Amino acid sequence: MAELRLSMVFFFLFIFFYINLSTVESSMARARHFKHPDTKALIEVSCQTTLYPALCIKCLARYANSNVRNEQQLAHAALTVSLYKARSTRSYMLKVAKELESIKAKECPALRDCLQQIDDSINQLSHSIRELRRFDLKAGMTDDLFWHIDNVDTWISAALTDASSCVDELPGHRMSKMKATIKGKVMNVAQLTSNALALFHRYAARYRSATNKKP
Repeated sequence: MAELRLSMVFFFLFIFFYINLSTVESSMARARHFKHPDTKALIEVSCQTTLYPALCIKCLARYANSNVRNEQQLAHAALTVSLYKARSTRSYMLKVAKELESIKAKECPALRDCLQQIDDSINQLSHSIRELRRFDLKAGMTDDLFWHIDNVDTWISAALTDASSCVDELPGHRMSKMKATIKGKVMNVAQLTSNALALFHRYAARYRSATNKKP
């Protein structure tokens, strides 16, 4: 009988510690999930200024628990996502282009033109990311800072123009599955680049408005 009572005591102690351990682990998991709630709020608020807010939030959600803390870092993250998508799209288009050239398909010229425009977009996005890293905010609002801002603005705008032109190279009527897939991928690049440009404008606006207020 004593052994039975002792077994029951150990059983209830096990249950007690198991429940408490589960509670602690659950609390730690929630803490990890909401590690940076301010970043999540920054993403949601900033994305509302873009043309494609749902896409913006979805693609930047991976940064919700990162060290992104301000609008400059958020613009950098958006440009990084756009560049990644552009490179992925180019890889897919190169594969398709080889297949079409092997059979001398009539879509080859349009695809080559589109591919060149995506290459240009990749170069311009890469330039804009490098330029954004050169910003020296500690130096204050200098002519050098605005020169960097104008450079980034120009390169992102050019990348968006090239991606949009690539979409226009692929007419929507009687599209094959292959062309529809390419157009969807390129359109995604254009939309992401549009969002990145809007987020950069949001970041740069504070400096432009401050300059306009100067006597």
